[in-house]
Amino acid sequence: MTEVAPVWKDERYSRQTRFAGLGEEGQKRLANSRVAIVGCGALGTAQAELLARAGVGTIRVIDRDYVERSNLQRQLLFDEQDAASGLPKAIAAANHLRAINTSIAIDPVVADLIAPNIEHLLNDVQLILDGTDNFETRFLINDFAVDRNLPWVYGAAVGSFGMKMPVIPGRTCCLSCMKSAAPTSAQPTCETSGVLGSITAVIGALQVADALKILACGPESVAAQITTIDVWSGEVVQFPEPPANPECPTCGRREFPYLKGGYRAPITLCGHNAVQIYDETRTLDLRELGERLQAAGSVRANDFALRFDIPPYQMTIFPDGRAIIKGTVDIGVARSLYSKYIGD
Repeated sequence: MTEVAPVWKDERYSRQTRFAGLGEEGQKRLANSRVAIVGCGALGTAQAELLARAGVGTIRVIDRDYVERSNLQRQLLFDEQDAASGLPKAIAAANHLRAINTSIAIDPVVADLIAPNIEHLLNDVQLILDGTDNFETRFLINDFAVDRNLPWVYGAAVGSFGMKMPVIPGRTCCLSCMKSAAPTSAQPTCETSGVLGSITAVIGALQVADALKILACGPESVAAQITTIDVWSGEVVQFPEPPANPECPTCGRREFPYLKGGYRAPITLCGHNAVQIYDETRTLDLRELGERLQAAGSVRANDFALRFDIPPYQMTIFPDGRAIIKGTVDIGVARSLYSKYIGD
């Protein structure tokens, strides 16, 4: 009987295992690793594809959103059919990742990462990659990661500029050391300033490089430094992370304010001209809801989401009670539409 080679000895990884920094032992560690990607947009799709091709054993993709045509310029895993179908990004990503590598496990989760579900979604992973578009979620990840001594890698990009920073609890500063709270003033977004696919691909790749080093060689292998890149000017800057702040509410005083948070307020979504409304108290039967809404507007549905068009607005509704209302950034308008068509 022919002996089957271990999965990490697959020929597909031959060029990777020849790299001295990784080797066969490092590849074996990757195959036994579990990583969560929070947010499957421009950064998250780049991260997910690179991790899958590298042979990371389990990749959990967590995203609350659905694929749109405007995503295709920079969100590398998606195609026109995904956008036409209105598939949730986590599901569309999983379909493509499984076609890339059948020997690893892909775990898609269509959900908004919030304090009440973060324990369930992240309790069994070894590392978290940031692919989010808002600081509230990043601070929540930071609280959880520091509390559980989990490494995570922050990343952000807008326009032609991007930034990457690894957070290694106990060895580096954390996000709360750098920023005491989420910004309250208007910030540049993909919607207002645009974004190049080249910068999101670069930052996503740098985050994955840190992830592979952490998983294969240990957290101490990653330098405690911040990297910024502007792909338009060509400027690359690296500088040491500041020391951890002993008065930091997360890694200093260990108060974890975001982790202790409850109901998540409605938020505007980067690059969407949209507001997300989340009612944790309800679950929805999309089939029944679709039948009820047909008299009021155009309805399209699949197993994961329902699309409801009431021009100039479009609602995408999920079974967990979430709805993304496109066509406004006014939270009051979004709440009113949610109440009118889904209920108080």
